[in-house]
Amino acid sequence: MMRLRIVLIVCVVAAALYNVPARAQQGQEQLAAYYFDHGEYSQAAQLYETLYGKTSNKFYYQRLLATYTGLGEYKDAVRLVERRIKNNPKDLYLHVDLGSVYLRQKQEKKALKCFDKAIDAITGNLQPIPDLVQAFLGAGRADYAARTYLTARSKTKNRHLYFNELVGVYQQMGNYEAMTAEYFDLIDNQSGMLKSVQVSMQRALSEAPDGRLSAGIRRELVNRVQEHPDNKNYLEMMIWFSLQENDFAFALEQAEAVDARLPEFGGPQVLRVAQIAQNNGDIDVAAAGYRYLQGKGKDSPFYFDSKVGELQVDFARINHNYTLDSKSIAQLKGKYLATFDELGKNERTIPLMRNYATLMAYHADDAQAAVDILDDVLEIPRLKASLRDEVKLELGDLLLFVGQTWDASLLYMQVEKANKDDVLGAQAKYKNAKLSYYNHDFEWANSQLKVLRSSTSKLIANDAMELSLLISDNMEDDSTYGMLSLFADADLLLYRNMLDSAWDGYEAVSRQVLSHPLFDEVLMRKAQIRMKQARYAEADSLLQRLVDFYPNDITADDALMAMAELNEQKLNNVAKARECYERLLLDYPSSLYVDQARKRYNALKTK
Repeated sequence: MMRLRIVLIVCVVAAALYNVPARAQQGQEQLAAYYFDHGEYSQAAQLYETLYGKTSNKFYYQRLLATYTGLGEYKDAVRLVERRIKNNPKDLYLHVDLGSVYLRQKQEKKALKCFDKAIDAITGNLQPIPDLVQAFLGAGRADYAARTYLTARSKTKNRHLYFNELVGVYQQMGNYEAMTAEYFDLIDNQSGMLKSVQVSMQRALSEAPDGRLSAGIRRELVNRVQEHPDNKNYLEMMIWFSLQENDFAFALEQAEAVDARLPEFGGPQVLRVAQIAQNNGDIDVAAAGYRYLQGKGKDSPFYFDSKVGELQVDFARINHNYTLDSKSIAQLKGKYLATFDELGKNERTIPLMRNYATLMAYHADDAQAAVDILDDVLEIPRLKASLRDEVKLELGDLLLFVGQTWDASLLYMQVEKANKDDVLGAQAKYKNAKLSYYNHDFEWANSQLKVLRSSTSKLIANDAMELSLLISDNMEDDSTYGMLSLFADADLLLYRNMLDSAWDGYEAVSRQVLSHPLFDEVLMRKAQIRMKQARYAEADSLLQRLVDFYPNDITADDALMAMAELNEQKLNNVAKARECYERLLLDYPSSLYVDQARKRYNALKTK
């Protein structure tokens, strides 16, 4: 037993003695790191010299080099790097380390000689390339990093090697011409990469700090299209780039030029440009594109789509106005009827039929014609259930517009029941709740709206919240619901486009008391009436009063957005429009209008 105990003690002592050097080295490492991190390079250098002498690993080398350069001990730094180059000749990044030491001494010729030596040493072995590039980038020489990749290409005879990496370096350098040339050279040799290149360029454009990348791409594209006028890839890239820049007019010009040379390729491009311009609100360019395609004749495969598209643009042009003259309405009505005669009433013309219903009901004062056309839609065979329910909602809105509230409610309930768990059902529920609000059934309406405030649709949730707060705030302040009832009656008159009667209703609310939570809502509604009546200056004044006196109320961001659009589109006051967009961005960052306001603000900055 005694002998066993002695053996155990000896083993423990031996193990402890064996670990002493390891623990000592660990302590040195920690102490050296402490000195280094606190800028005490003299103490750190002494420790790293000892550590590096024991094991010349890369980390100790880099730390020791950093301490020497930090202390200005450049001779020691040069000797350290030269010895490491001698022992590790395949580590090409060491030449960059040596050149960086010379740069610190302002010996640029020596430094560049070291950099060139690293480049000259590149072979077909790609293993040193990543470290060499990182070394050049760390030294602030992105130009040499680019040369590294290009030399590797040359040595391996692979002209697209390191494509993404080289593009990134060119972007860092701001060498957008070379960057763009890389993209197009890749497309030349691998046309299947066109979409990938577009995605990469789109990301680069979004990250570019100024317009130089955009200008570089445009120059390179123009040059290549001129040199290769029949190259489909360049032609498509020119159109794509113009769309990225929102230059829809130039994109259409290019698409038409392509169509003149390559009709089978150009036709789809013209249609695509027209549709994108339409979706982005440039209805003049969209209309021009659709008319161009119609000029190709009724036998053209694009005739139907262009005919439908042009009529949609005409509707958007008129529907965007706050007020319409009877002549414009009559002309558009005639165009719709002629199109239905030519193209028929079918699944492909459903968008036109729905727009026609809106025109007839809300602008032409012909509700029966609107009901008839929506009934025609519902009778189309094999109509998708979701589309059928959307049309039912529109029909319900129309019935509410003409005063048939019970029939409207039935339609809303049908759609809600058929779409309990999706956005369409939530939309139907909201419309029915609003109908109950019009009918003064405020408590039931509010109970439904509170449920909708958690809707997956942000727009529906926001609308439900606004109406719910309107009801809740005024139910609390007025147990008889008298003021809220007056306001709801005026809202229904406004919905039915009975503008003078609605105005009187809102005026009645204002005359009841000196102040009330509804007053900001009254100003908003009165501004909407004046916009519908084309009395734009009065509308602007009402919106300004709302923003000035009720900046913290829920309607403030709505008023700012409406005022911005009014000044931009109707009053031609760009400065005030820009000011409204900016205030909305700064003061109401959680508003639903933020993205739209930012786009318009940026667009107006150059005007």
